[in-house]
Formats: sequence, C-alpha cells, structure tokens
Amino acid sequence: MTTLIWGAGAIGGVIGAYLARAGHAVQMVDIVADHVEAMRTTGLRIEGPVEEFTQVLPASTPEELAGTFDRIILAVKAHHTSDALEQLLPHLSETGYVVSAQNGLNERVIAERIGAERTLGCFVNFGADWIGPGQILYGNRAAVAVGELDGRISARAQAVHTLLSIVEPKAVLTDNIWGYLWGKMGYGSLLFCTALTPDSMSDAMARPEHRAAYEALGHEIMTLAAAEGVSPLGFNGFDPKAFRTRDAEGMRVAMETMIAHNRKTAKTHSGIWRDLAVRKRKTEVDAQIGIMVGLAQSHGLTVPVLTRMVELIHDIEDGRRAQSAALVDELVPLCV
Repeated sequence: MTTLIWGAGAIGGVIGAYLARAGHAVQMVDIVADHVEAMRTTGLRIEGPVEEFTQVLPASTPEELAGTFDRIILAVKAHHTSDALEQLLPHLSETGYVVSAQNGLNERVIAERIGAERTLGCFVNFGADWIGPGQILYGNRAAVAVGELDGRISARAQAVHTLLSIVEPKAVLTDNIWGYLWGKMGYGSLLFCTALTPDSMSDAMARPEHRAAYEALGHEIMTLAAAEGVSPLGFNGFDPKAFRTRDAEGMRVAMETMIAHNRKTAKTHSGIWRDLAVRKRKTEVDAQIGIMVGLAQSHGLTVPVLTRMVELIHDIEDGRRAQSAALVDELVPLCV
C-alpha cells in the first residue's frame, strides 16, 4: 500500500523519509513548490543529532497529485486541517482512512468531516523543524503513539504502528489515544507559553518567577480533560495527575524532567516560537488553545491563564507586542 503523506514539513517529512528509506511506498504532498522539487530531485535532507541522511521521494503539489489512496497521513498545521481535508478528499479511496499526525485535537475535525470510522488517532512528540526546501532538522526522539478513536486494537492501527515504529522504535499502539492527545494538549500549553519569550523551551520553563504560570496552564488543561471524561497519559516528563491535582512536589518533578528532556534536543525552541520569530506567520494557537477556551465555557469552567495567553500570542502575531519574558509576567497574577 502506498501511504500518501499530506504535508511534508517537520513531522510529515521525517515520517516520509524514514518510510521510503526502509522500502515502503510513499507519496509526498506539499504546497511549497520549491520543497516539492527538492524532494523529488536532490532529495529530502534529514539533519541533526538523531541521524543524517538524504532520501529522494515521490512528491507533488496538491494540484499535481493524481489517484486515490487507502491510507493518508495528514501532517499539516492544526489551523490548516479543514482546508487540507477538502483538498485531499478526492484522493481518499472509498474504504480509505486518514491518520492525524498533528498537534491538537484535530481528530475531532477530521471525524466530523469524514466519520470517526475513517479517522485514526496519532500522537507525535519528536522534535523536528522545517529549515528550508529539502531540509529538515530532526532534533530528538520522543514519544509516538497511534490508536483507534474508540479504543479498539484494529488491523489498520497495527499496520500504522508498524510503520511509525520505523521512525520511533518505541512507538506505542494504544487503546487510549485520547489520553495521549490530551496529555499533549497539557504539555503543548506550556510550549505556547515558552514562545511568548525569546528563550529556549528549557530556559523559559526554568525561570522560577514564571513557574506558577506553567503550573496553572497545565492545571487548566487537565481540568478540562477531566470534564471531558478523558484520562490523560504522561510522557517525556509531563505528569497529568500532578497538574490536575496541583500536587506541588509532583509538578516540580515534572517541570524539572521536562526541562532536562528539552535540554538534550537540537530543537531548542518550539514550532510556535519558530512561527512567530522566524517565519513571521500565524501560529496554531486558535486551533489548539483557542478551542480549549471555548470548551471550558461549555463546561461552565474558567481558564483565565489560557485565555490571556491566547491574547498575548495574538498580540505578537499582529505586531502589537514583541516576544519577551515580561509577557509571561502578565500571566502570573492570574494564577489562583
């Protein structure tokens, strides 16, 4: 089976290069024409401390793509999910399915459009950055998981797990993919906070004067997960229970573990920071954190720190504010 990978940036590019190198048939799709041309001619260069290699890949822009596919891995930014779905649907076979290798709860958006029975959940936490046409930094290995939305262990989930194990040998086939996705939402909220500053992820999280803000963000997300009836899972140091219950010692250990984990990666800053500081474009804040604010309202909950953080990210996106540690200072008084 040829796997169509829609979005050949940081995540999709790494997955596609590893699968093709292992002999699996892939077809890459990306909207950046120069990137597409590089992949199919000189090849996609994977750089960084994990491994370095170049892999020539079949690649096309959406307009050039022909044919239908039984398995499509969607790896675009969260706020591009709906548009990408409309473009890829003509290429999804009648019995095909979509795997969401994205940040956020995009499985909800995909399932609403094509049905939960045609949607497979995927959690990816390895560090990677799109540097330029034909060039991706693979900064560090980290947790990867795949599973059906209803918790079944299906043949197709097993097949995708086998593929992802080529990229990350410790990839997990799970009956609780929502637990991983909500755990990533909690961790991701901390990364959005680091992007308010020019600091690296580790340096930003290590500031003692800002610890309350990070703890409050994790607590607000984990409280929402509980309201949704989800049991979040921890990974790479993030401890859902400690943040939900505001266990001071548990949160301290979690923060120190996450700081240490991020000091070992060549990807020193988050993708959110890169969107703001380097690529000067909109982030995924509305598609990830913004929906959390709306979800809180539906449960009658207040999330003041999340709400203000979204506003501050918008200020940076729109040029009203510059990235600064002082922005995180504004979150601290909201932590109760």
